[in-house]
Amino acid sequence: MTTARIPAAAATAATTGTVAIPATRSLLTAATVAAPLWATVALAQAATREGFDLTRHPLSALSDGPLGWIQIGNFLIAGLLTTVGASGLHRVMRGTPGGTWAPRLVRISGLGMIAAGAFVMDPADGFPLGTPDGMPAALSWHSYAHFAAGSITFTSLIAACHVLGRHFARAGERGRATASRVAGSALLLGNGWAMSGGRGGSLALAVGAITAMLWVAAVADRYRRSSGR
Repeated sequence: MTTARIPAAAATAATTGTVAIPATRSLLTAATVAAPLWATVALAQAATREGFDLTRHPLSALSDGPLGWIQIGNFLIAGLLTTVGASGLHRVMRGTPGGTWAPRLVRISGLGMIAAGAFVMDPADGFPLGTPDGMPAALSWHSYAHFAAGSITFTSLIAACHVLGRHFARAGERGRATASRVAGSALLLGNGWAMSGGRGGSLALAVGAITAMLWVAAVADRYRRSSGR
């Protein structure tokens, strides 16, 4: 007769019971709402801010001008929710393929969003109204910091989606594995298009970023719902 070994994570969950599950669900809720909140606020501004053209201006440009505080707050709040929510993903994915790096990468993307909110890019290409067309002759230090934060956010999100693809593939969930890889590839292509200066690059980047962010939120929501069963 042998005694089955209980994994440490399962033993911890069993002993904490009613405390661990609600706490984990709260963390996963933060990750679930971060992307829809950010996308809704950003796209609402894109549709209503005078002079803003999503085919020309990145969503980060909404941080400029008298109403820029809205997008700055959007970055900070969504970034904080993502960073906190990554701890929930770590709890439910621990011990599985990709269970270490996917939450880490999601957390890094959240920190990148916070930095993107703290450091605002320079007005450019006619937005806000009254700004000359084209890029400024010289960029400010905070504009460079914003671009660096954006690169960190996008790179970590792309990687997180592909790690999630491996996670779901190893679990035999081929549909979710494919969706993860498509979401990561959408951001990779959108960012590449924007970096190349191609026409409509800011729109492609917005579509890719929102796709990847919403997929991470969908994964968090999947685990949030299953953790309550």
